[in-house]
Amino acid sequence: MTLDCELRDADEPLLHADDMAALRGDGVFETILVRRGRALNLEAHLKRLAQSAAMLELPEQNAQEWRDAVAMAVQRWGDRREGVLRLVYSRGREYAGSAVTAYVLVSPLNQRVHQARSSGVTVISLERGYASDLKEYAPWLLLGAKTLSYAVNMAAIRYAARNGADDVIFVSSDGYVLEGPRSTVMILRGRELVTPPVDYGVLPGTTQRAVFDMADEHGFQASYAPLTVVDLLNADGAWLVSSVALGARITSVNGIRMPEPKLALDVARLIDRAVEKAD
Repeated sequence: MTLDCELRDADEPLLHADDMAALRGDGVFETILVRRGRALNLEAHLKRLAQSAAMLELPEQNAQEWRDAVAMAVQRWGDRREGVLRLVYSRGREYAGSAVTAYVLVSPLNQRVHQARSSGVTVISLERGYASDLKEYAPWLLLGAKTLSYAVNMAAIRYAARNGADDVIFVSSDGYVLEGPRSTVMILRGRELVTPPVDYGVLPGTTQRAVFDMADEHGFQASYAPLTVVDLLNADGAWLVSSVALGARITSVNGIRMPEPKLALDVARLIDRAVEKAD
């Protein structure tokens, strides 16, 4: 579905060979869970998409046009199964001037998502290669923007798989937990949920934000604080939180087993309810 609400055949080509999305990863995107005929937490994703686009100095797009395209795509998808909806926005063809590329894509959930939800994930920590305060000094690195340039993130996930782990937690050069390649890190201390500060150059998590907004209603506190790998191992529980997998409980870190939290079911219910009730 293009932004002008033109339905395109998924098996037909859409991007030109010289689109900057393909040539340079010069664009932004959002990934949203579709459930029971709804794109969950849509407004938070639209806000983050606009923020990412502004960081890349892409032309501002009409949010209502995105909403209309999403509504049509979700209607075509139906309400019998969950789906993954992506909003993709690139600078367009290399020599096309101001003509940008924008479209909405819906596809089935990967089996990996079902596995992460039901059984959790094993993770390893990997160096991200920069200090936790770099965002302040290097805005051109686009830290905190959700760009199409995901080659490093996917390479990290493949590295984890080769080393017997399901996923990755990036750590700064000064020893602080940052984020996963496609998720936000969240730990549990007693009844307090904690996640790293966004000032560390991590992507602001839409699902994590929805969880924090509703935490008090479920008897939890929520805060942002610096975390280390030792903090993860000493926590009462830890999760990789994302829009599609929702809450994937971390079952081991660097080969060290983590016990199942006593409040695991309560946290899972909170995450699920938070994304359902957002917007």
